[in-house]
Amino acid sequence: MGLLERVAETHARRTAGQGRKAWSEPNFWDLDTLRWPFLGSSSLSGDREEIENDFEGYITGVYKRNGPIFALMMVRQLVFSEARFMFRRRRDGRPGGLFATPDLQLLEQPWLNGTTGDLLSRVIQDADLAGNAYVTKLDGRLRRLRPDWVTIVMASESEPELFGDALDAELLGYWYSPRRAGARKDYFLLPDQVAHFAPIPDPAAHWRGMSWITPVLQEISGDLAATKHKLSQFRNGATPTMVVRLDASVTPEMFKRFKALMDDQHKGADNAGKTLYLGGGADVTPLTFDLQRLDFRHVQGAGESRLASAAGVPPIIVGFSEGLSGSSLNAGNYGSAKRRFVDATMRPLWRNVAGSLATLVPVPSDAELWWDDRDIAFLREDARDRADIEHTKASTIRQLVDAGYTPKSVVAAVEAEDMTLLEHSGLYSVQLQPAGTAQGARSDQPPGDGPTPPDPAKEQ
Repeated sequence: MGLLERVAETHARRTAGQGRKAWSEPNFWDLDTLRWPFLGSSSLSGDREEIENDFEGYITGVYKRNGPIFALMMVRQLVFSEARFMFRRRRDGRPGGLFATPDLQLLEQPWLNGTTGDLLSRVIQDADLAGNAYVTKLDGRLRRLRPDWVTIVMASESEPELFGDALDAELLGYWYSPRRAGARKDYFLLPDQVAHFAPIPDPAAHWRGMSWITPVLQEISGDLAATKHKLSQFRNGATPTMVVRLDASVTPEMFKRFKALMDDQHKGADNAGKTLYLGGGADVTPLTFDLQRLDFRHVQGAGESRLASAAGVPPIIVGFSEGLSGSSLNAGNYGSAKRRFVDATMRPLWRNVAGSLATLVPVPSDAELWWDDRDIAFLREDARDRADIEHTKASTIRQLVDAGYTPKSVVAAVEAEDMTLLEHSGLYSVQLQPAGTAQGARSDQPPGDGPTPPDPAKEQ
């Protein structure tokens, strides 16, 4: 019996015969009373994985401060949150139709006044900023666990000194430790009590995810610096930065008075465009260029495209300058960018989150938790493509049935894309039968074995 099985068995013994308890019992264990002695006399050592970045720092310093990052996260969130959850049947390993059961109510109303869109918005926000999103269930409702308060706990029995790097290392659970003032308890949750969504695995960790923002922090710093530089240009008059040379005979007191007068009459955006008057001995030399000659659009546009690439969002979808110029706005190019965003970014995210949340929802044995994108306005072109595909399938089914294959096997073969599933009925289309053969007779039957033609005399 492995560590995780023994933890689960101990959990069952601890909660046997107990009714509905508070937060820490039975679904949440108070670590002050849990610890490791309940595992028995075997040695155990655990290793922990916490989120790598400063979650609050990413929120205040990036999400709430940088416009391109906010725009990218909003596009991902708005499209991601439009999906609805359904069950999808699996037949012989192949996907089947979508259906719903009352168990999906938990995802449709995850908490009081909450919707599926609210749940998905929270999940994608946490995953974008922290690389991980955690959801658990309590009292028939879902609860979001703040990712920087969650620690992934691993353990190894055979090689405790290797911690999570041992060959038999197991995911033991999740340690939830609220860090607000007044919090007095930590809580331990088993793996089957937590839906862990980590769409980008961290190569340096076993179970922890990584934020897509982490690799482009330098690009974000550059964008913030460029924005600050533009503000500085406006703050200093929106005019070229200059060097003013004065005669050597000017005293420090005279220089101070001259500088104060210059700042008062020519510094700041309100004084932009005023004529500059100088007294004798003063010489003005421009040092830098104005905003047009500095080409901020090109400099920042290139940085925005790098951010969009890391987020998996084409610049034209989010409205960045480089995506709104040249041939990018052509209908074909926009459609290709849109398809790339949906197929390469959103669908893997939907597939991952459905698999993660399946931990908390009773899934029928012949099905899997899936998403339903048929009502997403952003995917209307995909709906037209699906209609074309279904039309092609229908034509194929018609041709195969006319060719004598059984309808049931034809549908199965077309849906599974496996022609070896076809079964022939032994009957052929009329056009394939020899001349003079009665309709309904098999082509391999002798003429005398077929149905007897009607006698016109008897009919009269």
